[in-house]
Amino acid sequence: MSQSPVVIGVDSSTQSTKAAFTDAATGRLLAVGRAPHRVTGEGGARESDPEVWWDALREAVAAGLKESGTDPAAVTGIAVAGQQHGLVVLDRGGRPLRPALLWNDTRSAPQAAALTETLGGPDAWTARTGSVPVASMTASKWQWLRENDAAVARATAAVRLPHDFLTERLSGTAATDPGDASGTCWYSTATGGYDEELLALLGLDPALLPAVAPTGATRVGSLTAGAAAELGLPVGVAVAAGTGDNMSAAVGLGLGGAGLLDHPVLSLGTSGTVFAATRTRPASPALAGFAAADGTYLPLACTLNCTLAVDKMAALFRLDREDAVPGGEAVVLPYLDGERTPDLPNASGLLTGIRHDTTPQQLLGAAYEGAAVTVLRALDEVLRACGLDPADPAVAGRPMRLVGGGAQGRMWVETVRRLSGRPLIVPADGELVALGAAALAAGAATGEDPVAVATSWTSGAGTELDPVERDMATWERVGAVLDKAAPSLLS
Repeated sequence: MSQSPVVIGVDSSTQSTKAAFTDAATGRLLAVGRAPHRVTGEGGARESDPEVWWDALREAVAAGLKESGTDPAAVTGIAVAGQQHGLVVLDRGGRPLRPALLWNDTRSAPQAAALTETLGGPDAWTARTGSVPVASMTASKWQWLRENDAAVARATAAVRLPHDFLTERLSGTAATDPGDASGTCWYSTATGGYDEELLALLGLDPALLPAVAPTGATRVGSLTAGAAAELGLPVGVAVAAGTGDNMSAAVGLGLGGAGLLDHPVLSLGTSGTVFAATRTRPASPALAGFAAADGTYLPLACTLNCTLAVDKMAALFRLDREDAVPGGEAVVLPYLDGERTPDLPNASGLLTGIRHDTTPQQLLGAAYEGAAVTVLRALDEVLRACGLDPADPAVAGRPMRLVGGGAQGRMWVETVRRLSGRPLIVPADGELVALGAAALAAGAATGEDPVAVATSWTSGAGTELDPVERDMATWERVGAVLDKAAPSLLS
């Protein structure tokens, strides 16, 4: 008896690769293969060898095949969702010239500031790209490379994002999608293509860039013979354009034109993000005004310091991460890697408000609160970018979906619940980026809308939590410290 069609959604994140083997008809998760990455760098540097991502993809697919017992002949599609913004530079043979500069590499902060000024300020950038250059954006990283490793910049024969690099390895096609391309600051969300004036400003030949597919679910090719042999899959499996990790998570949640619009999501991972899918093109200097994978938009705010920063604080106090209690008078701004929102790339952590009776458990709780307040402060701006009034009771009462690794932690959930005052939905599926990529793969194989596919899979369903009274005292205390400290004490 033949097996029903299976699609593979690949989540290539900062720390690891996951390959979700998914029943294409039902969305049932058959297995998730995993393989780690290696990140290097000190201070503001964060780099990875792109070849490690390819090796990890191969390992993850092999593990998923074995664990699921999938007949390789049943696989009909594959798509990659990757960490956003990373700069991959290749030679003429498609091999990396140097390690990729990752999204959380903050060395390009001076270049970001200079680029912003050169074009005429933040509003000029958001009018064209939807976003302002900050250290995380690919344009800033390319400018840093030009200034600090000019020989490599001159030798570059192709510029790719992390997911583009892997998609090209799978299909032999140089392709990207509007969602991930919109995180470069050289793609215009106003026109839906590369901005030639900005490319000229960056000294970047458009011939070095991949073609932009209409959506992340567009079939850009098929598995090549070489890729198929390395993965143990048949030649001809549909390869989708793929997208960035945040855009893929939105698809996995059923957010987009064929699903939910203007519903907020908070993702608790290495970074903390808030976003929503909307038909309104965002143009706020406070946000990243991304395109979504399905043709809508994805206004997003991102903080660099989330779960890893809190885990570091737990380690310093020799506590389990769940041993925290509310911070009391203490305030911790855990900006251990600089910060993106607010834009403080050179920031360090700040701890204040300690008394004789302050406990380590309170200080850990204060770290949770500092991280949560930082990302929640951007939520109102995301809602305004959707054309909504955050003060409208109907908008304030709209459930917020809580995803990412932190959503599995009791203290993270309770801290967000207490500081947001919103009803929450915690999806049961923990692999939403990979499931979103699987929906893109299904779309490439069948031509269906990926958001409609994910909606039919109900991958965004989960536990619903009623709102609790908002802890305004903590909210105002943390916010006051942040407003007074930034940028003087934090930089």
